[in-house]
Amino acid sequence: MNKKYILFGLIIICSITFMSCSQKDEKQITKKEAALSVIYNRKSVRSFIKDRPVSEEDIQSLIKAGMSAPSGKDTRPWEFVIINDRAILDKMAEELPTAKMLSQAPMAIVVCGDTIRSSYWYLDCSAATENILLAAEAMELGGVWTAAYPYRDRMATVIKHTNMPAQILPLVVIPIGYPMGNHSVKDKYDEKKIHMNKW
Repeated sequence: MNKKYILFGLIIICSITFMSCSQKDEKQITKKEAALSVIYNRKSVRSFIKDRPVSEEDIQSLIKAGMSAPSGKDTRPWEFVIINDRAILDKMAEELPTAKMLSQAPMAIVVCGDTIRSSYWYLDCSAATENILLAAEAMELGGVWTAAYPYRDRMATVIKHTNMPAQILPLVVIPIGYPMGNHSVKDKYDEKKIHMNKW
């Protein structure tokens, strides 16, 4: 009787120890795998479920991801305009040649730069934009980079609809929402573009 209990107890202890070791190993590799999975699976989403809004909590997470980007001399010249007004989205969809999908998207984020804070604002804002797109992928949202800068007509359209002050310039409009349909991932890895030490 006692031997059975002892054996049973040892089995339970071994099982618990094995499970905790497995969980520890999973935690050690999960961060790497999760990050690379998001990067490798990021895709441009151009069709959205129009009547499914993005929560305020998710919007805040997207903006926080944008603000976590690197910034030269830590100037952080970025500004973000969140647009969820249906009339503004539809008007911008009409006037921006590469952002027609705004008519479906429940919201958009305009990433802008303060030209007084930094002369290379567009570099920092590009990093912020990529962070937002990666965060959207991680959150099972979809987004797509539609350029405003350096096209004067597109920038003028965005400025007109957002009332930006003179020193602020729009880099990109990111339509964001829940993807509608399937969106395939492109494998862009190309060994021919890798040069070790010298060209």
